[in-house]
Amino acid sequence: MSDRITLSRAIAALAGSSDPSYAVLLERGTLEIAYYKPELVDQQKPHQQDEVYVVASGSGYFMNGETRVPFEPGEVLFVPAGVVHRFEDFSEDFATWVLFYGPEGGEG
Repeated sequence: MSDRITLSRAIAALAGSSDPSYAVLLERGTLEIAYYKPELVDQQKPHQQDEVYVVASGSGYFMNGETRVPFEPGEVLFVPAGVVHRFEDFSEDFATWVLFYGPEGGEG
């Protein structure tokens, strides 16, 4: 796997993925970098690692625990390990980079 990650590579990876909304592009140690483009509803569940989203395109609202905030391209959103979160009321063009890192349970 190359250390160079591009949008075109991410889109191609989605097309070849068993999950058409999520494609892993790089794994190294505890780091996983992926591209996520849910269709209509974000059905993800809490994760075991800390997580960072970098919104690539689209807009909507992000639920992070009990907090709901609007988001737009270029924003960075952090979620501690184990916290319930999801994207809501997002535009059709919504897509985000996802970075998981650190030990299970988060870095605290």
